[in-house]
Amino acid sequence: MLQQFLHRVRACGFTVIELMISLAIVGVLASVATPMYQNYRERVRVNAAITDIAAMSAVIKLYSTDAHKLPASLADIGNGGKLDPWGRPYRYLDLTTVKGHGASRKDKRLNPLNSDFDLYSVGKDGESLTSLMAPPSRDDVIRARDGRFIGLARDFDP
Repeated sequence: MLQQFLHRVRACGFTVIELMISLAIVGVLASVATPMYQNYRERVRVNAAITDIAAMSAVIKLYSTDAHKLPASLADIGNGGKLDPWGRPYRYLDLTTVKGHGASRKDKRLNPLNSDFDLYSVGKDGESLTSLMAPPSRDDVIRARDGRFIGLARDFDP
């Protein structure tokens, strides 16, 4: 009777090897799924920044039509405290009031990206330089060609 009971108990449980195999399978699945999820989250953040920049650009143009000048800052259009998906403020520069284009964002030929205003997010790394070819600027979400392009700096081809 005792032997039958012990046999039933052993038949209901998992062996150590079965548990180790199960854990190994779960570990492999997690190691594959985690980078895919991270990439998905980054694409969502980039798309959110693109949407924000497009919306703010439209509001800036409406403001410009009404006031006959560009806003001095994003606060003038009610977006002064707006943060990008990475938790940093969006950058804005009115190029019509800047003498020359020294502060404007530039493409690989060092031509300004816009003639009216620059509006961009510094992206995932939080760093940016005026040239899009600089490595810290490659992940920036930019507005270029006076709004005809909004996307990642690395995808911009002048």
